[in-house]
Amino acid sequence: MKSVLRHVAGWGFLFLGVAGLFLPVLQGWLFIGLGALLLSPDVLFFRRLLEWIERRSPMLKRAIRTLQKKLRLHH
Repeated sequence: MKSVLRHVAGWGFLFLGVAGLFLPVLQGWLFIGLGALLLSPDVLFFRRLLEWIERRSPMLKRAIRTLQKKLRLHH
């Protein structure tokens, strides 16, 4: 059940993020990042994307790990 809710929320945030790229009211990148974070335990593409971001920007690694702990996301 938690996995289904996480998928619905993750894909919903991705949809909002893409819409936010074109609408000035929404912060597109923020929603895309949150959607990718939620989907990363189950979708290989997003897991690899987050790993790539962590390698490229070590400052974001700590923030990503903290969010994963707070949301109880496990790889």
